[in-house]
Amino acid sequence: MNPSLASATAISALVPSESELDYAASCELPTSWAMFRLHAFVEPATGKEHVAITLGDVGNGEPVLARIHSECLTGDALFSLRCDCGPQLEAALKKIAEEGRGALFYLRQEGRGIGLVNKIRAYQLQDAGADTVEANEALGFKPDQRNYKLCKPMLQHLQISTLRLMTNNPRKITAMEQLGLKVVERVPLVITRNPFNERYLTTKATKLGHLF
Repeated sequence: MNPSLASATAISALVPSESELDYAASCELPTSWAMFRLHAFVEPATGKEHVAITLGDVGNGEPVLARIHSECLTGDALFSLRCDCGPQLEAALKKIAEEGRGALFYLRQEGRGIGLVNKIRAYQLQDAGADTVEANEALGFKPDQRNYKLCKPMLQHLQISTLRLMTNNPRKITAMEQLGLKVVERVPLVITRNPFNERYLTTKATKLGHLF
């Protein structure tokens, strides 16, 4: 498929319908890089819990270094080498700590929105030769089912309106602009390739329009 057509198809699904989140609580989050603030939100429609991780005064009107990160249990917590999710999460938090100010939005949208079990089913298909897009489609899903509109109430709660977005995915920039956010800069996240993620990263570039 033409990358531009794939991107256009995916963008139409990025902001599907109005999403609501209820703010729950905030606390300190000590890490080896910085003392962050952790903010919890609950999605009433699904019961899913999403979080924002902030550092410094993000509501002062200045552009905020930010990352929108979708949950990836295998990459974020189990150190899988077949994707770039874990390294991107770590790199983003390190960049925020280095600047002393920023925000990371952690959305519970495992497997680009298909869920953990279906992601493992997709991995099984990939083990048999499919790429990441072909595997999702074989299971009856779109290549990317994530809903970035979940970010809107989180951004509003934190009084963030202008972003320096850490992403390799231009569709995230489009999604934020559709929500009325201003993205003044795309900050690339350069991740080392390995034999296990090489095809995955190539497919993201050729079929999903990611920039590497």
